[in-house]
Amino acid sequence: MENREQETELQPLKTWSHLAGTRRRPSEYEIVSVKTLHNTRDPAKPMELDTDVFMNRWLRQYRNDSPLKHPDWDDFRDPDEIIYRTYNTLQNGQEIYVDGLVDQHDELEHDKGLTGDWAKSLATHYTPMRYLLNTVRMASSYIVVVAPTSTINNCAAFQSADQMRWMQQVAYRTVELGRNRPGAGFGETEREHWGNHAGWQGARELMEKVLIAYDWGEAFVALNLVAMPAIDEGILRPLASAARRNSDTLLSLLLEAQLRDSDRSRRWSSALVRFAVKGNAGNADVIRSWIDKWMPLASNTIESYCEALPDVSRIAADAGLAIRAFHAGLGLNE
Repeated sequence: MENREQETELQPLKTWSHLAGTRRRPSEYEIVSVKTLHNTRDPAKPMELDTDVFMNRWLRQYRNDSPLKHPDWDDFRDPDEIIYRTYNTLQNGQEIYVDGLVDQHDELEHDKGLTGDWAKSLATHYTPMRYLLNTVRMASSYIVVVAPTSTINNCAAFQSADQMRWMQQVAYRTVELGRNRPGAGFGETEREHWGNHAGWQGARELMEKVLIAYDWGEAFVALNLVAMPAIDEGILRPLASAARRNSDTLLSLLLEAQLRDSDRSRRWSSALVRFAVKGNAGNADVIRSWIDKWMPLASNTIESYCEALPDVSRIAADAGLAIRAFHAGLGLNE
């Protein structure tokens, strides 16, 4: 009897033992995504170094002590269950589609058919976008560093990768437009426009402040629930609409493809909000307070860009309504 008890006590843990509660073989997503962070084992010493090490103090303050609380963040799941392998498969198809669009329009000498006024508008309102996308990439990468669980960390990492891909696409189009429309300022004036043009200053202020929202919960709300929806509804959609009105079918199709990645970001963001509120009802008020704090900057982003963009009417009001509808769908407009 004693030997049998000893055998039971010494029985080794099964593979994926932290997922044993499901009583089934874990999915590929669960195996590679759940509880993979190394810095959540000891709340006092996340980096397993002296408690006073800078990064330990940072993670305790901006992750562990965030007003956004949940009894077990590890229970969160990405609704799309994206992992590195499936992300690459998914986006390989997206890149094939985008490359096909660009190649087809290049064969048709699409850029040479654009009007002079619209080409100049692209140099002002489109090609400087790589600076904006880089700020979104950096803000997403910060969430990767301070997220309280690997399943949130992964979602933010793929979101960051999305921004890198589209930033590279804008850079590619900048070179291509400059080759086909010399003298319009492509590759020469974007930094000046980003830093000084009235249409970009709302977005620049918003994203510069998002980048110093250090609390992980506020960083998530400011970026995923406010800034990115403002960019989608107040910059990408209006620009796509203006492109269609100026016979720039390539840009409108590229922006529509970009918005498909935004839809995926909204799905996991919505799932995380619902998960947080279900686990702790007080989180709803915390999230609302952050939305209220950041929405004036988002509204300014939309208004300043839409006022500067030609051939677009009523779009700023429509953008604001779309963002409020998004928040309402999460029960956050109460």
